[in-house]
Amino acid sequence: MTDHQEYEVLPRRLAGVLLHPTSLPDGDLGRDAYRFVDFLANCGIGCWQTLPLGQPSHGLSPYQCLSVHAGNTSLISLDTLVSEGWLEPFPTDKKPEGEESIRRAWSCFKESAGDEQWSKYDLFCHKHEHWLDDYILFLALRSHHDNLPWWEWPAPLRNRDTSALQQARLRLKDETEVHRFAQYVIFNQWHSLRDYANSRGILMFGDTPIFVAENSADVWSQRDYFQLSADGRAEVVAGVPPDYFSDTGQRWGNPLYDWNKISSDGFTWWIERTRSQLEWFDLLRIDHFRGFESYWSIPSESETAIDGHWEKAPGHELFDTLLKTFKKLPIVVEDLGIITPEVTALRDHFNLPGTKVLQFAFDGMPDNPYLPENLVANSVVYTGTHDNDTTLGWYSDLTPDEKARVNCAGGEGGMNQPWHMITCALNTSSRLAVIPMQDLLGLDSDARMNTPGVVNEENWRWSFDWSEVSAGLVPLMHSLIEKSGR
Repeated sequence: MTDHQEYEVLPRRLAGVLLHPTSLPDGDLGRDAYRFVDFLANCGIGCWQTLPLGQPSHGLSPYQCLSVHAGNTSLISLDTLVSEGWLEPFPTDKKPEGEESIRRAWSCFKESAGDEQWSKYDLFCHKHEHWLDDYILFLALRSHHDNLPWWEWPAPLRNRDTSALQQARLRLKDETEVHRFAQYVIFNQWHSLRDYANSRGILMFGDTPIFVAENSADVWSQRDYFQLSADGRAEVVAGVPPDYFSDTGQRWGNPLYDWNKISSDGFTWWIERTRSQLEWFDLLRIDHFRGFESYWSIPSESETAIDGHWEKAPGHELFDTLLKTFKKLPIVVEDLGIITPEVTALRDHFNLPGTKVLQFAFDGMPDNPYLPENLVANSVVYTGTHDNDTTLGWYSDLTPDEKARVNCAGGEGGMNQPWHMITCALNTSSRLAVIPMQDLLGLDSDARMNTPGVVNEENWRWSFDWSEVSAGLVPLMHSLIEKSGR
């Protein structure tokens, strides 16, 4: 075992904003993304937090992705492809389909790219081939089989028969090459944006779900690392027991890891996953950190999470291995929910900042760990997260007694919501205070990003418009951040 890391994940006080790129006005990594970076910098904000950037496996949830390594190609800016000369200009009111545009851009790249561009492309492909080759074949096969999940493919492909895979790679070569190029494009566009953000003093803060989607290239290509039946289906699935969000718990449906196999392989799977994420971000949030100490195992046939039970996980050994590999772990842990002393000990041993949410603070108990006055420096405080209502929506549903407790918090009376809560967060001891963009804009429940455990067509769809950003927002935020010493 190593000693805990001496590296300070949060060495100074910072303010951040939580906004997924899909919530930008144009929903991609183009002009609005750079404009948003400028907005943050002008406010004095030093951190942009996103949700996971992977390709959703179904629907829009970024927490159920087709790969733990790949980027979401719907974030590709077609305008940027035009400016690079890889796509013909198009009218602003007639934006072409993304998939067809990528196909045309690939054709143009093949015809016009110079030696330097080809060299960069080849380097990318070689560096990422350990996951990229399987991923692009997975996408092509998925499309070829009418988007059926991989366990419903013909047995030779489902079970990765060597001959069947070789034939498929030859047969689907044109399609896989387009997918390969798309990953090169999203990778480059993100890194250009990250470099720009870093140049303006802004850290890019990513989000890593602990589990992966059942219908993903990761599970299809590395079945031994998951608790699956002979036909590839999950025998047990992930979730959490009944909690603040749901009386029946949350049945996420992700397959659970076979930790014996993963640990016997030296945690290589998690090393490669972490390496990919650190290539994308300056700082990582690990979702559901609690699951690295013990995870909630639910029989796959159960419709809710009530029938689950806790199983131990080798979190200490895993993070010890990651620390030995990377020398420092710029990781923030989401340690909300049912937290045991063992989970706290795991977090603190590796000097990892925890998560605090002010919306959970006002139950009237003076020892509530989320109260502003109880927060510790090595933590990240939020007014609310992507899973919470907006501060304005949350506050409007409180009882008069609860509102009174909130209004007394932080000694900042006289400010309307959500600015009272925003100011409370900024003034806490937590070294990083993150405010959802919805709260900065003073939006109500209609702007909620996600309601956990609820099938809702509005989940993950919220986006803002620049007209909602008032002229006084930048100087107000700059003043509050300066006063709070961030």
